[in-house]
Amino acid sequence: MNAQLEALLRQMPKAELHMHIEGSLEPELIFRLAERNHVKLAHGSVEALRRAYAFTDLQSFLDIYYAGASVLLKAEDFFDMAWAYFERAAADNVVHTEIFFDPQTHTERGVPIAVVIEGLEHACRRAHAEFGLSAKLILCFLRHLSEEAAVATLEEALPHRKHFIGVGLDSSERGNPPEKFARVFARCRELGLHVVAHAGEEGPPEYIRSALDVLKVERIDHGVRCVDDPALVARLAKERMPLTVCPLSNVKLCVFKTMAEHNLPALLDAGLCVTVNSDDPAYFGGYINQNFVETFAALPQLGASHALVLARNSFEASFAAAAEKAAWGKELEATASRLGFGSGGGG
Repeated sequence: MNAQLEALLRQMPKAELHMHIEGSLEPELIFRLAERNHVKLAHGSVEALRRAYAFTDLQSFLDIYYAGASVLLKAEDFFDMAWAYFERAAADNVVHTEIFFDPQTHTERGVPIAVVIEGLEHACRRAHAEFGLSAKLILCFLRHLSEEAAVATLEEALPHRKHFIGVGLDSSERGNPPEKFARVFARCRELGLHVVAHAGEEGPPEYIRSALDVLKVERIDHGVRCVDDPALVARLAKERMPLTVCPLSNVKLCVFKTMAEHNLPALLDAGLCVTVNSDDPAYFGGYINQNFVETFAALPQLGASHALVLARNSFEASFAAAAEKAAWGKELEATASRLGFGSGGGG
């Protein structure tokens, strides 16, 4: 990959739509918060914890992910975690981010949902004030738990409704199809919340169909398994249904053996509204720019025109206002022009 293309990947404005804030918790901050909150960790050092980040599948990651979250107890802990992400996002030229948070990971440990939202929302406000970064929260239900638990979480969160724009569905996909959460998603739609769901990462294409038809989602998180069903791919393209793809995550969790095998080019060739995101960057090897750079380095058929399409898709797929999307689009064109790429992307 040439330096000009790498500069475009790093400098172009972009939106990040698939990022779990608990997954941005770096080992150094985990240990700092553990000391502050007198939490005993299973690993004795930052280095030992990093060495444990060798995952064989989604579940092996989730086991360590939930253990790391045990250090989050007070609003200032959630603020510190989110602020660390926003600093990195701003450095990566993220102009808008819709971040997932998992309240059940914390309420099950006795941390009130108000504490979680207070810390995260404070960081969102500060990111906008200091970086001009638009940041919104999406509350996720843990799919390995019951729908009744999801309903209870929603009710507990509703007094703080103004602080989150939508709901999502994450955690263990296998054996937990989207239709398991049909009623709670119907309730969320009635409340005017945006709805998204993880589907087609480890689960089959049928899970993507269920997310569309039963949950009536506005975005599919991951969705890379759609290629196993050509009719589904055609539908996703026709409906401009966004897929929030996470390349480094897919390799780290063995969805693809290597980045060179990733199907991002095929998804783009099929005309899908694909975006690039970091998922759980502290665990999977990099934030959004690292995802762009490593993906494009491993897939030489991708060039500047693809980069610009991915950035435009990220704005289109966001839940931001039309005026904001238009402004970011102009900023993208200006960046491309400054770096020697025409509006079509050239090179």
